[in-house]
Amino acid sequence: GAGATEPLIPQETAREGEGAVESAEATLPFPDPENDGNCADGLWELPVEHALRRPECSRCRRPQKVCLCPFLPVHPLNISTDLYIIQHPAEENKVLRTVPLLAACLPQDKVKVKIGRRFSEERDPELSAICRNPGTLILYPGAEAINLEELISNSPNHLSTIIIIDGTWSQAKDIFYKNSLFRLPRQVQLKTSVSSQYVIRTQPTNRCLSTLECAAVALAILEKNDHIQETLLRPLQALCSFQLQHGAQIRLSKEHLLKNGLYPKPMPKNKRKLRKMELLMNSVKI
Repeated sequence: GAGATEPLIPQETAREGEGAVESAEATLPFPDPENDGNCADGLWELPVEHALRRPECSRCRRPQKVCLCPFLPVHPLNISTDLYIIQHPAEENKVLRTVPLLAACLPQDKVKVKIGRRFSEERDPELSAICRNPGTLILYPGAEAINLEELISNSPNHLSTIIIIDGTWSQAKDIFYKNSLFRLPRQVQLKTSVSSQYVIRTQPTNRCLSTLECAAVALAILEKNDHIQETLLRPLQALCSFQLQHGAQIRLSKEHLLKNGLYPKPMPKNKRKLRKMELLMNSVKI
């Protein structure tokens, strides 16, 4: 403080302190003017300690201590539909991702995960052939999308494959609109009033579903079997229940937070983002 007095230090202690400072100055690697001040060269010689990952279950891809295999079906579900997951690279290493749980419930030859942002005929001939197949659908909501249930009831053709994009909504939008391949299949959407059970991650609106939930609803419609949806949702429910019991909190949608004045962040200054927020508050479909 302004009126504080300086403490008295015995002369012997002061001399010892000066000696300690001098010895420290002699041993510390101060910057060498001739070496451009770079004194960290020796740090590169220190051994690197690699972080050890917890042992992982080979089926559900969860850490063994929190394995969710008891909630998976004993045998993979018997389905005729081929499922292609187009996964944004940012989703691959997320701890609470749902695609591994989805894949663990289905036969290996019926679900394929392709990771990337950009796809073309030259780089992925297999995906190109799938997109050009008249029996392929892509699940992405929009003005041009047909409700899946209506398409199934009115289509005489066999629908053999469905493509689902895995990522945040902005990542999924980027993948869909910047890959011309994904505009070749018929575009479908889900007409459902069910709220997401994936309550440990924030969704834009109350009607937005996780990748696993989308696949569960879509496969149940395509296979005409409601048991598929129940079976696929079981590990997701167990995952959320476990996380909530160990400190996680229920994440309400942005739509709910905005409508109730609970949104914790300041409103964006960008006009386009601000317009999206206003649409969410007014329950307008984006």
